[in-house]
Amino acid sequence: MCRNIKTLYNFDPPATTTEVNASALQFVRKLSGMNKPSKANEEAFELAVERVAAAAQEMLNTLVTTAAPRDRETEAAKAKARSAARFRKS
Repeated sequence: MCRNIKTLYNFDPPATTTEVNASALQFVRKLSGMNKPSKANEEAFELAVERVAAAAQEMLNTLVTTAAPRDRETEAAKAKARSAARFRKS
């Protein structure tokens, strides 16, 4: 899985449309192997991003959980700590 795609489910406040679109863009970039498509592939690329974003948003809207929503700041701090531990100089 692409490390730039963030978990968007079960947060308070919920994921925004911008976050869902950014994840869809990263997913399509990973699948296609292109950061920016050529003019010939631009329409297909954008359509794929749009459809992936719609599917992701639908999924996020229909998932159910009994767990308490996670706090974005707490999760960001945990990720920062993991990153610091992973990349600290020995």
